[in-house]
Formats: sequence, structure tokens, C-alpha cells
Amino acid sequence: MSLSFENAQRVAIIGGGPGGYEAALAAAQLGAEVTLVERAGVGGSAVITDVVPSKTLIATADAAVAIAGASELGVELFAKNGDGVPLQPQVAINLGAVNRRLLALARQQSDDMRASLSEAGVRIISGSGRLDGPGAIIVSTGPGGTDFDRIEADTLVVSVGAAPRELPAAKPDGERILTWTQLYNMQSIPEHLIVVGSGVTGAEFASAYMNLGAKVTLVSSRDQVLPGEDADAAAVLEKVFARGGMTLLAKARAERAENTGTGVVVTLSDGRTIEGSHCLMAVGSIPNTAGIGLEEAGVETTESGHIRVNRVARTSVPNIYAAGDCTTFVPLASVASMQGRMAVFHALGDVVIPLEQRRIAANIFTAPEIATVGWQEKDVLSGAINGIVRKTPLAANPRAKMMGIKDGFVKIIAREGSGTVIGGTIVGPRASELIYPLSIAVERRLTVDQVSRVFTVYPSLSGSIADAMRAMHIIEPTDDED
Repeated sequence: MSLSFENAQRVAIIGGGPGGYEAALAAAQLGAEVTLVERAGVGGSAVITDVVPSKTLIATADAAVAIAGASELGVELFAKNGDGVPLQPQVAINLGAVNRRLLALARQQSDDMRASLSEAGVRIISGSGRLDGPGAIIVSTGPGGTDFDRIEADTLVVSVGAAPRELPAAKPDGERILTWTQLYNMQSIPEHLIVVGSGVTGAEFASAYMNLGAKVTLVSSRDQVLPGEDADAAAVLEKVFARGGMTLLAKARAERAENTGTGVVVTLSDGRTIEGSHCLMAVGSIPNTAGIGLEEAGVETTESGHIRVNRVARTSVPNIYAAGDCTTFVPLASVASMQGRMAVFHALGDVVIPLEQRRIAANIFTAPEIATVGWQEKDVLSGAINGIVRKTPLAANPRAKMMGIKDGFVKIIAREGSGTVIGGTIVGPRASELIYPLSIAVERRLTVDQVSRVFTVYPSLSGSIADAMRAMHIIEPTDDED
């Protein structure tokens, strides 16, 4: 695709993750001259080492669980030329093959994204970029920081992402003590994986490796997994973890981790030690904002290094925008993508609808999944919002019974009086798909009655959403004729 850039706006982007990628596509669509600088590959860590490979691993774990539990649905396995006695399936995971597949998928996704940018006319430079004041970026394309190129632009977008946080006394070595980017080097299922950190990343990997057959110990510094999430959802997950044989250590803080050569020893703050074969450190992330010229360009950051942005992804410098995990907004790939598009729309004068955090849908890819949008029950209980709550267990759903689903629920939050849907939580298989109608309801300010009057398929898991909405029916007040 060839574009004419005469008198066009110049847009330069540092970082080709979800935010930078979408910013580049949107800018090209609006006729801008676009340059994207990316050091690792288009898609960034989200595609190459984070979201795509981790969710591919989780999909494999889900398949393993489905096979192992197939007999409960009447599916029996037999050996060819056997004696007619059904076999108890013992699922074996070839982790080397799994990791090769997921890394290949991640690379293919990156290549597809690069092709899309090239087709749109985006100039892609492989290298490390930094701001050179408010109107240009410097790109290092050679080994050791040599071979510099200066690119001037009218609008700059910073989308450099974040990297795993490391503890000084538990330095990842890529062999026994690992970050989530290093897990894919393992060639076999770890005999005993110790996961330090029970946030989203820790919970997802603990769930996945448990279902792949590893012994897992989850070290949580809080009193529940997924601190800050819906308490009922966390309780369901903890029950599933316990049923699967996972050891959960609540209110336990890891002080250090040591590679013994044949395994790892994790020492807790109370002096207890845990011995395992491998340790995953999932203790948060830090933005990749150091040394990229933000301060010199006048871009305001927090003490943690995150770039301060407003609801249209604009920084303290009018022509500089930022998107993704390097910013002060919600660290989700979907949010980064939206920020990238919004930044360009705002800079180039297109229509912009500022981001509203309460309308962002999020999902935790444990088994079962946990999806949320809008206000939550804790907000109602704390008095932050005047709402009513309705919770419907998935086990009562006919389709769930057919599928053998025992765990999960649909929880709806509606505004008291009007019945406007303002939030919800779904726990269950494919909750990431089921949350969409709730997201639409929150975004479009639909009432529980409006949603409940939309047809659902019978039987379907989405029927539980309609059931919960019907149970919250708002009876309109009528005038007394007497």
C-alpha cells in the first residue's frame, strides 16, 4: 500500500506492543506519516513473552483437564486390541512441545501484525528509541547502542510496556528461579513449582501448572488469592485449587529464594522454608521508562516510573501521548490498544470518547475464569455506590449440568431504584466471552429489565445472565386511583 505524505502529520511511536501497534494503524488510517520503533518485535512483550504464550499454555492445561474429566460425561477410553475394559486416562504433557508451539504461535502473531503495519504504510524500525525533547526521537539500531537515527514528528506516542519486577534476594536465573517470561525454557513439567505472588499472574500460572500435573505451592502475602478481586470469586478459586491438590500459604511473605543446583529453597519472613524444583516470581512489574528521555522532554512520571496520562492518553506535554503498562492507567492489553487508538484520534482531530475505568472489562484466565466489569459488590458494601446485588450459581444452569460444570456464578450489580446495570462478575468456563453482554449493558446504561427481555438460547450458559436480570425485575410505581 502506498500513501502520499505531503503535508501530512508525522507520528512517531516508541514501542510496538498493543498500544503502539493500534496507534500506528489508526494514524495510518487517518493519513499520517507513521514511524514505529520496536526493539523486540511487533506486538511487544504482550505477544512475544506474555499474553499470547501464557494464554496458549492455559488453553493446553484446559484441554488436559477436559480429557482427564471426560469419564464423568460418559466418555470412556479403550486401548486398541485391549480386553474391553475402559482405561482411566493419565494425561502426559510434553512441555517441550507445548512451549515450542506457543512460542511459534507468538512469533506468527507478531509476524502477522508486522505485515498489517507494512500493508498500511507504516515505517517500522528495529531498534531502541528514546525521546529527544518534545519533537523527536532518537533510535539506536546498531549493536551496543551504535548507529543512531533521529526522527522528527508532530505527535509522539510512548508505549514501552513493563518488565517483571525482581527481588534482590530472589534474583531470577532462568533455570530454577524464573520470571513469567522465562517459563517457556522448561522442557518438562516441574516436579514442584513454588509460585510467589497470588495476583493475576501468579494465580493464572499456578492454575495452569496444577492442571498440567505439577505439584504447586502458592505463596500469598494476603489473606486470599487475587487480593482486591471479588471475595466470592476468590473463594471459588481457592476451593478449586485445594481440590486440585495445590498448597496455598496465605499471609506468607517470601524473603528470598535460593537455587541449590538441584532445586530451590524459598524462605518466608517467619523463618519457614519451602523446598521445590522451581520457583516462579510473580511479584508485579515495573515500567520500561528509565533512560528514554521522559524527564528531559518534560513528561511527568510517578515515583514508580509510570507516565501520568489523562483519559485520552495525553501526558503533561501536549503533543506526547503514552499507552499501555508504562502509564498510570489500567495495565491490560485491551486498554493499551484503546489508549493507542485514542491518543492518535485526539492528536489528529478525530472523534474521541475518553476512557472510563468503570466500563473496562477484565478477565483472569484461571480455571475457572473470572471476568469483571464496572462496579463490584465490595463497592456496594462499602457505600461507594447505591446498588443491589444478585448472584446466581452456574450449577443451577441446565447447560452447565450437561457440561459437568460445578463451580462458578453470575453476579449482577444494578443501581437501586432505576435498575440500571452498573457492574458484574462472572466465574466459570469462558467467562471472558460471557462478560460481553454485561459490558454492553454497562456501556449503554441498560436496565436489568431491558437485558432480561433479550432472547437467550436454551440451554446456554448465558441464560444465567438473563435469569439473574429477571430476578432483579424493577416494579414501576403506579399512582393510586382510589
